[in-house]
Amino acid sequence: MRELSPAERRLLDAMQKDTTLSQVDLAELSGKSRTSVWRWVREVEEAGVIDKKVALLNPRELGLQIHVLLSVSMNEHSATNRKAFEDHVQTLPEVMECYSVSGDRDYVLLILARDMEAYNHFLNAQILDHPAVHSASSSFALRRVKYTTALPL
Repeated sequence: MRELSPAERRLLDAMQKDTTLSQVDLAELSGKSRTSVWRWVREVEEAGVIDKKVALLNPRELGLQIHVLLSVSMNEHSATNRKAFEDHVQTLPEVMECYSVSGDRDYVLLILARDMEAYNHFLNAQILDHPAVHSASSSFALRRVKYTTALPL
């Protein structure tokens, strides 16, 4: 994809903050015609700049009260172990994000759970019982200070 103009960056910034903006709204914001905005949106979608459009749900309103940063250490650093664990993580709806990291631990996962009992069951049954996992350490979020899905453009 070519370098984005300032107007295109403004469009992407607006779109990632509110996906319900109409093409008329986007045309006004960019100073382009509705047709050219439509073509440009299709272009960035096809280029993979816009990955997907989703509704962001409020986890607390849906009863997901526990937010956990879970650090995981593997028992062996083989490609087979990593693949097995990463494939397993993909199947777990409680795992919102998973990162392979440097440092003392091998992975950091963001977990959402209804309550402590649900998290305890998840940790023991889905993480600690996995054959590739050596140990795990949980850090519980006390409150959310910042949350955004908008990338810095």
